[in-house]
Amino acid sequence: MEGSGPVIAFWMLAAVTLVAAGGVLVSRNLLHAVLFLILAFIGVAGHFVLLSAEFLAMAQVIIYVGAISVLVLFAILLTPRASRDNGETK
Repeated sequence: MEGSGPVIAFWMLAAVTLVAAGGVLVSRNLLHAVLFLILAFIGVAGHFVLLSAEFLAMAQVIIYVGAISVLVLFAILLTPRASRDNGETK
């Protein structure tokens, strides 16, 4: 790892991943939370690429982004609107 390119890429990926994870935590809309989760998964896959673990990066993308996130999106979109409202409980 010569030069400053991988270091800059690491810090940019770290920032994107942390912001996306924070977006998952603070998002009140479930659809937005899943989209932030997909971005966080892609950021983790980018870290695997920086570590020269391309197989793990592709497994991360295929399994988590491709399967788990799509499953969660289908579950959210197939749930009736009234029951998936993330309002305050009393």
